Amino acid sequence: MIDIILAEDHNIVRNGVISLLEKEPDIYVAGSATNGNEVLSLLENGVHADAILADMNMPHMGGIELVENVKKLYPQCKVIILSALDNEKDVIKAFQAGASGYLLKSVNPAELVFAVKHTQLNNLYICSDLSSKFLKRLLTIPDPSALPKLRDIEFSAKEVKVLGLITEGYTNQEIADKLFTSKRTVESQRQALIDKTASRNTAALVRFAIINGIVS
Repeated sequence: MIDIILAEDHNIVRNGVISLLEKEPDIYVAGSATNGNEVLSLLENGVHADAILADMNMPHMGGIELVENVKKLYPQCKVIILSALDNEKDVIKAFQAGASGYLLKSVNPAELVFAVKHTQLNNLYICSDLSSKFLKRLLTIPDPSALPKLRDIEFSAKEVKVLGLITEGYTNQEIADKLFTSKRTVESQRQALIDKTASRNTAALVRFAIINGIVS
C-alpha cells in the first residue's frame, strides 16, 4: 500500500485527484492539505506518507520549498510535483530541489498512478507531454561536435573583450562607448566573431563563448 498526502490549494482539483486515487486498491490517501506548511504539520503529527503530490504554486509554502523541507526531514518520502507550469526552468528547479517526479495537471489518470508507483522504486519521472516537448526542443540544438572547436580558433585580446561585452548583453553602441571606438567598428567586430565561430547569430555566438569557457 502506498500512502499519499495531496497538497493542492484549489478545492476542485484536490477533490478530483483524491477521488481518482481512492479508486486504486494499492493507494491510500492519508491526508490532504492546501499548502506546504499543512503537509509538514501532518507529517509532524504522525501521518505516514510514502509519497506527496504537491502543486507548484501554493500560499505560505509552495512546491519547491516543500520538496526541500521534505527531503531534509523525511528523505524516504517521494515528492511529485503536479503543476500547470510546463516551462523547462520550473521542471529543472523542482528536480534540483529533490523532487522525484513532475506531472502536468492535464496528465491522464493512468499516467498519474504509474508515476506514483514508478517513483516508489527510486526512479525519477516526467510526464509524457513534457518529455515530448523537451525532446523536440533538444532536437533543435546543434550537435556540439559539429561546432568549431576552441583549439581551432585564435582570439585576440580585443576580440575576447568584445565577446565578453556581447555576452553580458551590451548593445553595439554601449560596447563602442566602453571601448572608445565607433558603433560601426563594433558592428564589424561582432559580425567577424559570428563568422569566425560559424555561429548563426549573436545568441549562438554567446552560446559558443560560454560552452568553450571564453567567458564565464
